[in-house]
Amino acid sequence: MQASEPFIAHAQSAAPDSAEAMREILAQIAPEDLALIVLFVGEGHDLAKIEAALLPVARATQIIGCTTAGEIGKGGYLEGQIVALGLPRSLFRVATGRLADLSSFEPERARDLAFNLRAEVTFSTADWANEVAFLLTDGLSLMEDQLVWALSEALGQSPLVGGSAGDGLNFGKTFVMHQGRFTSDSAVLAVLRTPCRVTAFRFDHLEPTDKRMVVTDADPGQRLVRAINGMPAGPEYARVLGKDPEQLSPFTFAANPVVSKIGDAHHVLAIQRVEPDGTLRFFSAIETGLVLRLAQSTDLEAHLERELSRLAPNGEKPAILACDCILRRLEAEHSQTRHRISAVLDRYGVTGFNTYGEQFNLVHVNQTFTGLAFYPPDEDTDALTATDFVTSHTDAVADA
Repeated sequence: MQASEPFIAHAQSAAPDSAEAMREILAQIAPEDLALIVLFVGEGHDLAKIEAALLPVARATQIIGCTTAGEIGKGGYLEGQIVALGLPRSLFRVATGRLADLSSFEPERARDLAFNLRAEVTFSTADWANEVAFLLTDGLSLMEDQLVWALSEALGQSPLVGGSAGDGLNFGKTFVMHQGRFTSDSAVLAVLRTPCRVTAFRFDHLEPTDKRMVVTDADPGQRLVRAINGMPAGPEYARVLGKDPEQLSPFTFAANPVVSKIGDAHHVLAIQRVEPDGTLRFFSAIETGLVLRLAQSTDLEAHLERELSRLAPNGEKPAILACDCILRRLEAEHSQTRHRISAVLDRYGVTGFNTYGEQFNLVHVNQTFTGLAFYPPDEDTDALTATDFVTSHTDAVADA
């Protein structure tokens, strides 16, 4: 395979009928040549029709995916579409597994799954040096923090990147897909091994300010903050911002997130909504005693352009698989820069989805642009033929 040839498949469909959309998707790619298909399903689609369309494909090709809070593909930000990315068998060895019953999460199950998947890809392609893991999680499970800790222990030095499934802005029910079947209360892990260079990345356009707050009453398990600085959380957050508590909205939260700063690094901890009693519900777990700083946005478009250009130096054109927080999209819409952000995403060939949260190695964060950049193989790369190996997948259930 020449480095100038497309080496990762892309497909998308705007057809409102899910069966027709899947016919268009499958016509644009060659599933029999792919080790893995990653599918991002927009709001309003009939999941049963998608499962039916994928049934014959899933017998030979591994398929993972999730529902979204928006899609990213040709044209940039999309809505209500189905977007797919495919990794070729000749350059990728893939093992996938599902963790069911996240509500009864047991760290040992997650570690065992990661160990087993790593063993599968290492055994078949030990001479391929690059290994990464991609995670998709029920975005309403509230289990991402515990999940990434357990998985990272087993993945060792292999980077872990992922995103939390969405449901538009409904926050009603989210689904992940494994082998063409959608389930909730689940997570799907794919371990990839390849001779191609892969870069795992995470960035955000936020800068911490000197305005600090202390969490004085929190329920980490439910991601609730009841009190900040000894006062009801919502009104106190609004006071620090200099805003009327009645004016708090998703756009306010997108433009004014908080961060936890450790040394020179910061982790974004975004607010999902304010409850009727003034409690703040976050997208990630918050502990009592945590010191938070208000963050301010820099130029979203300029920052995205700069960071994506760093992933494509010297004219390189990686295929970018991205998990982009829904709050970034809301900010783009509120600032009326969505069309310009979409142009940047389109120019760099980004495929992905808008999430309810992002995972990067040991941490679950929000309001970031996180993902994997796959670089075309060198001309002398030894590729496998489709008959060199078979695909494998695992379901990890509650009693595993």
